[in-house]
Amino acid sequence: MQKIGFIGLGVMGAPMAANLLRKGYNVTVYNRTPGKADKLLELGAAEAQTPAAVARASELVITMISNDDAIQEVYYGQDGLLSGLMPDTIVVDSSTISPSLARQLAADAAAKSADFLDAPVTGSKPAAEGGSLVFMVGGESDILERASDVLLAMGRKVIPMGPSGSGATAKLAHNTIVGINAAALVEGMAIAASGGIDASSFLELVQSGGAASKIAELKGPKLLDRDFSVQFSLALMLKDLRLSSVLSDQLKTPTPVLETVKGLFQIGDSMGLGDLDLSVLVNCYEQWINKPITGNGPADQTERELAAASEADRQVTDSGNNRP
Repeated sequence: MQKIGFIGLGVMGAPMAANLLRKGYNVTVYNRTPGKADKLLELGAAEAQTPAAVARASELVITMISNDDAIQEVYYGQDGLLSGLMPDTIVVDSSTISPSLARQLAADAAAKSADFLDAPVTGSKPAAEGGSLVFMVGGESDILERASDVLLAMGRKVIPMGPSGSGATAKLAHNTIVGINAAALVEGMAIAASGGIDASSFLELVQSGGAASKIAELKGPKLLDRDFSVQFSLALMLKDLRLSSVLSDQLKTPTPVLETVKGLFQIGDSMGLGDLDLSVLVNCYEQWINKPITGNGPADQTERELAAASEADRQVTDSGNNRP
C-alpha cells in the first residue's frame, strides 16, 4: 500500500504527511487553505483540488481536521471525500471528533465498499514532527492490520481500542485527563507563586515527586520561557473537553472535575487566548492572584504573546474556523 492521501495540513497534519513522504510513500494532499501544501510539494507530494480527487488517487486516505463541522464538510460537502471513495480503500480519521460521527463515517464508508478506522493520536506538534505519535484505533482488526505500517510511519505505537467509535471515545477520555493535568499544574504553580516560591524550583520539585506528569514535562519549559506558541491550542483543548462533556452525559457518567476544568478553559477562551498554546491558561491565574507566576508576568508579556498568536495563525489546521 503505497498511494496515500492526506487531508488537513495544519499543526499536526503537515508534519505527519511529511513523515510519510520521507518514508517513501506516494502522498497526495489537500487543504482548504491555500499555501498549506507548499513545503510538502517540495518534498515530493502531489496536490489535489478536492477531497474527492484525493480519494480517487489513493489506496488509503488520512484525514486530520479540527472538528465535527469541518469533518462533515470534507466528507459530505461538494466534491467530498465520500463521493470519490473507491472500493477497498481504507479511510483513517485521526481527528478528535465525537464517537457518534466516527460510527456514521464507518457506516457510510462501508456503503461504498470501503473501510474506515477512527484513529486519533496522542502527542502534540513535537511528536508529530518526530514521528512518535501514538494511535488509538477503533475499527475492524483486519483493517487495522492492513493500515498499521502506514500508521507506524508516523508514530511509535498503535493501540487497538475496539469497534468503530472506540478510538474517538478513548481520545476524549485521554484528553480529559490532559486538560485536568494542565489546569492542576497551573493551579499548583499559582499557589507556589503566591507563597513566594520560585517557579523553576517548584517545577523541579513537581517532576521529582508524585505530581510528575507528561504535561509538566511538556509545558513546564514553555511556562518558564513564557512561550505560548502552539503545540496544542487552548481553543482545541476546550473543543475536546466540550465533546467529552457531551459524551459523558450520553454515557450517564458523572464528571465533576471535567466540568470545572472545562469552565477554566472557557474563561481563557473568553479572554482571547484561544489561539495560543493551552499553557497560556496561566494568564487567568495571574489575573486572579494579581502577580506573575513565571517570568515577568502579565504586564511584560503582551508582545511575545501576540507574536505567538501570529505564529499560531500561520500554522493552524485546515478547518472552517481556521483553528488547529
